[in-house]
Amino acid sequence: MARKLSVNRREFLKGVAAAGAVLALPTIVPASALGAEGKVAPSNRITMACVGVGGQGSGNMNEFLGQSDCQVVAVCDVDKGHANGAKGTVDKRYSNADCKAYADFREVLARDDIDTMSLGTPDHWHAIPAILAARSGKDVYGEKPFSHDLREGRAMVNAMKQYGRVWQTGSWQRSDGRFRFACELVRNGRIGKVHTVEVGLPTGSPGGSEQFTDPPPDMDYNFWVGPSPWAPYSPDRTHWNWRWQLDYGGGQMMDWIGHHGDIAQWGNGTEYTGPVEVEPVNAEWPKEGLWNAPTSYKFICTFADGVKMIIANDRQVSKGMGAKWIGDKGWVWVDRGGFDAEPRTLLKDTIRPDEINLYRSPGHHRNFLDCVKSRRLTITPAEVAHRSASLGHLGLIALQVGRKFKWNPETEEIAGDPTAASMLGRAKREPWNIL
Repeated sequence: MARKLSVNRREFLKGVAAAGAVLALPTIVPASALGAEGKVAPSNRITMACVGVGGQGSGNMNEFLGQSDCQVVAVCDVDKGHANGAKGTVDKRYSNADCKAYADFREVLARDDIDTMSLGTPDHWHAIPAILAARSGKDVYGEKPFSHDLREGRAMVNAMKQYGRVWQTGSWQRSDGRFRFACELVRNGRIGKVHTVEVGLPTGSPGGSEQFTDPPPDMDYNFWVGPSPWAPYSPDRTHWNWRWQLDYGGGQMMDWIGHHGDIAQWGNGTEYTGPVEVEPVNAEWPKEGLWNAPTSYKFICTFADGVKMIIANDRQVSKGMGAKWIGDKGWVWVDRGGFDAEPRTLLKDTIRPDEINLYRSPGHHRNFLDCVKSRRLTITPAEVAHRSASLGHLGLIALQVGRKFKWNPETEEIAGDPTAASMLGRAKREPWNIL
């Protein structure tokens, strides 16, 4: 008598990784193994740990809590208040007390009963947990910007490829139909040949108190600083305000490059490459206070086909926030609060089935879970997210050195400028030099 084979969802996912699955290709999975028929069995739910559960991390956690085929089983944060609060939210959702709270993400990654990780940490803590998660066989939903510097971004992409992991970046505008439609108009030649792209990002603010104190007793501040240079604690250094300091974030420019810069790349058809030249135009830097990211900024990325992408704070581009493509027959602009074009008839245009139809997502978090099952590429995979973040990393280098340089998007090297080239990566504080 033939023996009946039974493979549950976790065994299947681990087997795919072990086999070195090609993520760009679909994999046929029995619906019963994934709980697609009727109610999702607990044994067939995608288990998740949420690492970094303050701010956006908690928002992503709540999105995943609303997905019936996903079960959050662990939360992790160096701030006990954040971790315990997140555990309380999870336990309330499931009407139990099963969720485990951690302070060290490495304990989470050691659990072989966890399939995926939602990563909502500050920028300087993106690469290390992501790479270690890939090594431990976990798929990752990670917040934008993809990385804290260009070199670690490439290391993250390589890790996802090497270990056959699914990656989704929180650049959720790709899952919004208006942004997709705007990009389809441009990609299908409705405005003719594109020669200029404007990317408008928020204007920053100086500030940050330099009154240093002992860190709160419920926060492991040394762990929070992690791979970055040591600095004394200030309430204005951590949590939401980390993003205005270059040791942990990149100001409004890096905070938003994964949104409007990403959409600009999508519409320009350059999401898998980068510019060949980067030129600074102007920048204003805080003169006092703890925060040191540029508050006003403008730089130009020139691509191999001659297209110039102007990336600046909203006061220095024609339509303010958003992405605007300008061609020889008109223009298209899109933002979260608006959509405009010239000629305006484009706003009611349609994209035919035989034209370029871009990736359609049922929702950013839903898309990630679907791809965990199918092993397809997500709508914002690692390579795409890395290329979008690279625009900001290169622009920040150009603004800091104050001169233009040549960039090779294939080798990812700056030619003829050793100082600029040395800024492509950052030294990591021990014991976090794993790249």
